[in-house]
Amino acid sequence: MTLPIAIDDLLNTRAIESDRIEFKQGWNPDKVYQSVCAFANDFANIGGGYILIGVAEKDGKAVRPVQGLTDSQLASIQKEMIGYNNLIKPTYAPLMSIETVDEKQIVVLWIPGGDDRPYEVPESITAKHKIWKHYIRRYASTIEAKGTDRDELLALANRSPFDDRPHAQAGIDDVDILLVRDFLRKSGSRLAAEMETLDLEHVLSRMNLLAGPPEHRRLRNVALMLFNEAPEKFFPYSYIDIVDFRRGDGTRTFTEKRCYGPMHYQIKQALDYFQSTVILERVIKVPDKAEAIRVWSYPYRVIEEVVANAVYHRDYQEHEPISIRIEPDKIRIYNMGGLDRSISLEDLIAGRAVPQRYRNRRLGDFLKEIKLTEGRLTGIKMIKSALLQNGSPDPLFETDEDRTWFSVVLRPHPAFQVEDFSEQMARASDIDIRNTIRSLLITSTIGETNQATNQATNQALLEQFEKVLKLLLEGPLPKQAIFTKLGVSSQRYNFIRFILPLVNAGLVTPTIPEKPQSPLQQYVLTPKAKALFQAILPEDLP
Repeated sequence: MTLPIAIDDLLNTRAIESDRIEFKQGWNPDKVYQSVCAFANDFANIGGGYILIGVAEKDGKAVRPVQGLTDSQLASIQKEMIGYNNLIKPTYAPLMSIETVDEKQIVVLWIPGGDDRPYEVPESITAKHKIWKHYIRRYASTIEAKGTDRDELLALANRSPFDDRPHAQAGIDDVDILLVRDFLRKSGSRLAAEMETLDLEHVLSRMNLLAGPPEHRRLRNVALMLFNEAPEKFFPYSYIDIVDFRRGDGTRTFTEKRCYGPMHYQIKQALDYFQSTVILERVIKVPDKAEAIRVWSYPYRVIEEVVANAVYHRDYQEHEPISIRIEPDKIRIYNMGGLDRSISLEDLIAGRAVPQRYRNRRLGDFLKEIKLTEGRLTGIKMIKSALLQNGSPDPLFETDEDRTWFSVVLRPHPAFQVEDFSEQMARASDIDIRNTIRSLLITSTIGETNQATNQATNQALLEQFEKVLKLLLEGPLPKQAIFTKLGVSSQRYNFIRFILPLVNAGLVTPTIPEKPQSPLQQYVLTPKAKALFQAILPEDLP
C-alpha cells in the first residue's frame, strides 16, 4: 500500500495532528494492536490514525535519523499481522506500507475509522488465554474504554459521519481521475506517481474511498465531494453563494458570484474573489515615526480559514448553500450545520472549545492535507491571533439553540471604517483609557486565547468596558444594574461579553467570590483598576 499522504508530513506531524500518530521504536504487538483497535474505533470521529514502527519518539516527535527495521523484522511483522488481524472483532485490517526514511526501512500502519465499530481486541494479543477489550484514544494515549466511555462507544455503532458513508447511487465512474491525481500531487503523496500503473478502483481503495465487499464496492460521500466536477448532483445546493452589497448607496443593487465544482475548488474560487475585489491594503503614516503601519481590510489567512471551515462543517444533508454576504461594514459567512452540542458558544468565544464529534471527519482530513484548514479547532485561535495582529475587531460567532446553523461575522480594520483614519489617531485623550484597558486585557491572558483576548481589539467593546469601570467607581453594583446602565439584556451572553473579561483581567472582582451564583452578588473595582483611574483620571476617584 502507498500512503495517501507524504511520509515527511507524518514524521513531522504536519497536516495530521500529533495525537493521531504513534511512534513505536520496536515491534510490540500487544501495544500496537491496542492502538489499532483504538484508532479503528475512532471515538472522537477524527479520522483514525497512523502507527510508525521503527521510529523512536522523544517529546512527541520522531527521533531522526530513524532506527529502522531489518529485512527479517519486516518479514516477521508482516507474517504475524496476518494472524493478529483475524483476532480483531469484528474483522478489521489496518493498511500497511513499508517506507524508506533516512536510508532505513520502517512500517507505517494506516488505521482509518472503521465502518463496523465498535471494535475489540485481546488485551494481550500474544497470550494463550485471551480477554477481549475495547480501546479508544484519549488525547495522545490509548486507553481501555470503561464505564460511560464504553457505553458511548457501543452506542456509536452505525453512526458514521455523513462524509464517510457510502453513497447508494454513485459508482466509480463518477470519480474524475484527473481530480484525484491533482489532489495527490498537491498533498505530496507518492501515490500520484504510481497512478499510471494502477486502475482507478485500486487508487480509490488505497485512499480508503470505497466501502463494501469486493463484489459490490461503493463510493464514500467524501469522494464525490472532492473528485466529481458537480457534487451538487449528489448533494443538492452544495455550492458557495457570494452576494456583494458594497455599493453602500442605499439601493439593493448587488453583485453575485456562485462557486461550483469540487469542494476544495469552491474554496479556491471564493478566496480568489476576496483577494481580487475585497481585501485591500492601507498604509498609515504615524507622526514622529519613520516607519508606516500597513494594515489590511481583512487578513487573507482569516478569510481562508473561515471559508474552509464553512465547507468542512456544513451539513450536506440540508439543501442550503453556504452563503457569504459582503456589506460595507462586515462580512457574514453562513452555513447550515451548527456547532456540535459538545461545544458551547461560550467556550467557543472564550477559546476553550474542545470538540467531541466532527460532522465531516474525512473531508476535514483531506482539506488539512492540502493545507486549507487547521486541526482540532486551532483555526479559531489562528483567526483571533491574525485579527489581533492586524488590529481588526474580533469575530462574532452565532448559532441557534438547536445548532442547525452557524455564522461568522468579520468586520474590517478601523482604517477602512471611517473616511479619515487620522481623526481617530488624533483622539488620544479619548482613547487613553481604552488603550490601557486593551493592554491589561491582553497582558493578563498571555499564553491563553480567551474571551478577553478575543475582544481586546474591538473599539466598541472597549468603550463598554470603560463605561463599566466608571460605573463601578461609585461603588459595588449587581450585574443587573450594570446591564441596565449599558442598555443590554440580562442574558448570560452579556455577562460573558461585558463583565467576565474585566474579571479575568483583574480589574473587577465579585464581592462574594465563593458563591458566584448568589442573588446578593455584586461587582467592585480591584486595587489595580483604582490605580489605573488614579493615573489617568484622578478627579473621577471618590
